[in-house]
Amino acid sequence: MKTVFVQFRQHLELIRFRHTVFALPFAMYSAILAWQETPFRWRDFLGILLAMVFARSSAMAFNRIVDRKIDAENPRTEKRHIPAGLLSVRQVACFTFLSSLLFVLNSVLFLPNLWPLFLSVPVLLFLLGYSYAKRFTFLCHYWLSTALMLSPMAAWIAIRGNLSLTPFLLGVVIFFWVGGFDIIYACQDVEYDKAQRLKSIPARWGMKNALRIAAISHFLTILALLAMWFYASLGLIFLIGVIVVGILLVYEHFLVSADDLGRVNHAFFRVNAVVSLGILAVGIADLVVSSRLM
Repeated sequence: MKTVFVQFRQHLELIRFRHTVFALPFAMYSAILAWQETPFRWRDFLGILLAMVFARSSAMAFNRIVDRKIDAENPRTEKRHIPAGLLSVRQVACFTFLSSLLFVLNSVLFLPNLWPLFLSVPVLLFLLGYSYAKRFTFLCHYWLSTALMLSPMAAWIAIRGNLSLTPFLLGVVIFFWVGGFDIIYACQDVEYDKAQRLKSIPARWGMKNALRIAAISHFLTILALLAMWFYASLGLIFLIGVIVVGILLVYEHFLVSADDLGRVNHAFFRVNAVVSLGILAVGIADLVVSSRLM
């Protein structure tokens, strides 16, 4: 029993389960907006939650398999579970297969809406495809952000069976936000990526230019949030939240520079976790206050 528990914990560490916090709040906020005009069902709520967990688990585990040799040669990642021998390729492959299967099977929770079932395999293949992106495109950061961008749109489709501009704009927020902070994170491996001919924006244009591109991406994040606020007729609380997110993103860029990447992990996880959870919190608060005013 202890061995099973240890392996389960190691699999959660392998996929960095706590990082689910980046996309899950956006999917849930999109679902809450969709439920404003569609009856709430607990199985829809459960389906979205499980879909996010299974999709991310599958994609992250697959990434660890594909990148195992790269991870073993990179001093920053050589202690990850597969190169360190904590988990075997076979174990991680079984975990990937099981997570993928559960992601597809989970789609039946949304019946009679068939769109989640029809789209589950194409979406899963796109998520898994990210693992190969840095081998052929320096835009790999935005492949990742597109993968996460799908979460609010998928949640909306799962509940309402169609797509509208509101979840799309929320997806655009994720696209520029995740793309920006992934560029910052990739700055840690710029020399290794160059040596191994792996593609990334920092490896192609250098860290200073990469950080400028990340800053532009985060500026576009704020514009997308404002566009969503305007189009969805959201209230003052959400607008205040947008301003706070802008301040947090400025702070994130203050933490790192081309000459000092020592606080990248702080900028990557803590600040961005506050951004994602904060948008969900102010979004809910804005809806609550609006409903009370009515």
